[in-house]
Amino acid sequence: MKKKIAIICNYQLLESRVGGMDYFFWAFNKKCNENDIEIDWFFPNTTTHGDYKMFKIFPSEKTTLEQNFINHIKTQNVHYSHIITHFMELCTSFYSEVKKLQPAKIIVVDHNPRPLEGYPLKKRIKKRIKGILYSKYIYLFIGVSDYTSRAILNDFGNFLKPKTQTIYNGVLMDDIIPKTTERKKTNPKFLVVSHLRQSKGIQDLIKAVSLLSDELKANLKIDVFGDGPYKNELFQLVKNHKLETNFDFKGSQSNVTKLYQNYDYLIQPTHMECFSLSILESLAANVPVITTPVGGNTEVITTGENGFIFDTKNIKALSELISNLMNGERFILANTRALIENKFSIEIMVENHIKLLDL
Repeated sequence: MKKKIAIICNYQLLESRVGGMDYFFWAFNKKCNENDIEIDWFFPNTTTHGDYKMFKIFPSEKTTLEQNFINHIKTQNVHYSHIITHFMELCTSFYSEVKKLQPAKIIVVDHNPRPLEGYPLKKRIKKRIKGILYSKYIYLFIGVSDYTSRAILNDFGNFLKPKTQTIYNGVLMDDIIPKTTERKKTNPKFLVVSHLRQSKGIQDLIKAVSLLSDELKANLKIDVFGDGPYKNELFQLVKNHKLETNFDFKGSQSNVTKLYQNYDYLIQPTHMECFSLSILESLAANVPVITTPVGGNTEVITTGENGFIFDTKNIKALSELISNLMNGERFILANTRALIENKFSIEIMVENHIKLLDL
């Protein structure tokens, strides 16, 4: 008898934004098919772009993702061996409702970053109570980085340690063109690949550039790939500091994995992260990364080896680091791709997720 699983994912399927998670879902679906595992997919919407055309998708449409799934298992004669959630809130009454209707093993994958300053006391207390009430309905908690796994225990209680583990996110290596030319030791080319929201810290980068000498500014160009709700504020900040010649906002690009190779360093001044796919993509393209120690960043970036870590929101430190790189006082020589091939590929990620299904 064919094994049947359900995957519930609070992730909008957009043809204009195909990223690492899309590639993972496609590769995981293919691997499940090879192992005679049938998947019912539950997303907020449906689509037929890429390999999604081969998926069996039940979109939530006019209801919530949770209610859509509850309605499905109440009205359909279906039996799942495993129910896996992605990008969903952990430890809620939803999981107790599901467990009443299905004997399946429930696995939750936590992709959610935590605030830099932590949650307010009231929210911390609520999470601890939810952990006590609802964690018993969840078979496994999966963090996409060790940082995330620790955050799960910090949020809901250390008693969850025996059923919490890390499976790192990965990137599709074949889709990323590595840089083969030598990095420039002076006046290197920089890029940013990020959703444009305040928590990504791009405003810190703009302020850091404003502190540079006019001589350095004359040779500095930073291309920013991405879109988001904080775009206008960033545009205005660039204008206020008269840095229009230094920043080029290029919007969302579907082929960004092929563009990393044209640059020398990725800058990601983020305040809030879980485990960044753009950092993995950049390293896979042999482009070192300048970033902060939030989330799982320090699990993949080692200062002086494959990038540089500076303190979050430390605008002066970022400005000095950019100045050092522009002047050739600091640089990265090593090829950064091997680490991603050996530890953070989509193939490894898929294999580790397949193991969760007790094959």
